[in-house]
Amino acid sequence: MVEYIEPGSWNSRAVIHNNVVYLSGVVADDKTLSMAGQTEQVLKKIDNVLKEAGSDKSKILSAVVYLADMNLKDEMNQVWMSWTDTAHLPARAAVGVDLTPGTLVEIMVQAAI
Repeated sequence: MVEYIEPGSWNSRAVIHNNVVYLSGVVADDKTLSMAGQTEQVLKKIDNVLKEAGSDKSKILSAVVYLADMNLKDEMNQVWMSWTDTAHLPARAAVGVDLTPGTLVEIMVQAAI
């Protein structure tokens, strides 16, 4: 069985299959924030989607962090490390990419349920 969380016109917020939840890329709502501020907003949104799916950050299996400016990676990492469950660190990659204007960070995660 496949379950879709918040299906939209071109994607779902998340998809659940075989006790794994796959989140779409999550971005901040407030594009005027710094890298740290956007990262905090994104991680709060991820917490909410994981909760809705019956999971939490301690069960994240992998994450991909897309950064508009790799020079700001350390700023993102500080927020990430204060948020993440350090006893259960997921596999993670951080990649520099072109994002939509104003978006500094987009994060995609997969987590066990």
